Amino acid sequence: MTKETLNTRRLLCPLPVIRTQDKVKQLQPGDVLEVIGTDPGIMQDIPAWCRINGHKVLDTASGDHEYIIVFEVGG
Repeated sequence: MTKETLNTRRLLCPLPVIRTQDKVKQLQPGDVLEVIGTDPGIMQDIPAWCRINGHKVLDTASGDHEYIIVFEVGG
């Protein structure tokens, strides 16, 4: 298992989701991806994308105008 971080700061919808999707293609099931962004929409968009694509959201956080979603890549 590896843990990766994806910086989507200053990107607006739908780019954070597109970049997340592209990054997940490089990962293996069980890997963990932390997405950090400044668009508050990612707090709804990325968990919804995870549900549709079989990934498990492990944590979400926000503060200081940044939003973080951590999820496990599904099979």
